[in-house]
Amino acid sequence: MSKHRCAWAKEGTIDAQYHDTVWGVPQHNDTTLFEFLILEGAQAGLSWTTVLKKQQNYKQAFDNFDPKKVAAYKEPKIEELLNNEGIIRNRLKIDSAIRNAKVYLEIQKEFGSFDAYIWGFVGGTPIDNGFKSMSELPASTEISDQISKDLKKRGMNFVGSTIIYAFMQATGMVNDHETACFRYKEV
Repeated sequence: MSKHRCAWAKEGTIDAQYHDTVWGVPQHNDTTLFEFLILEGAQAGLSWTTVLKKQQNYKQAFDNFDPKKVAAYKEPKIEELLNNEGIIRNRLKIDSAIRNAKVYLEIQKEFGSFDAYIWGFVGGTPIDNGFKSMSELPASTEISDQISKDLKKRGMNFVGSTIIYAFMQATGMVNDHETACFRYKEV
């Protein structure tokens, strides 16, 4: 008998695997947080499944999501990325990843870690929304609005409130598993 999952995570799919192991799990590793920031920005206008299928290619193409290396990318590396069929080859998104890496490093320097900065918006504790169905999930919240506004003020892009809310869900800053989902109590 299969477990009850959130409606979007169909049994036997890459989405289900992601749902069962990653989505909603509190992340505090700065490299992992940077990875999700880059991937959520890459996802803009596309399905998350598309990004999940390319995640390992991104990891390899973006030097294991090392923000120092990404921040130092110059035109030859950008051209290499634009020709890499394993990732989303969008110049604006690639330029954004580089720009955001530079700002990310500034935030780390100011706060000691990106983790301290980003989790400060939720008081260091995940928000447990207790939604019964996916139809209750918001696209953004006041907190995602605040984070988005602050990141944009610092110079990041592809960090709109909807992208940031998806980042918050992915990194466990909010628990948006349906209350009947087997992962709801686990995370």
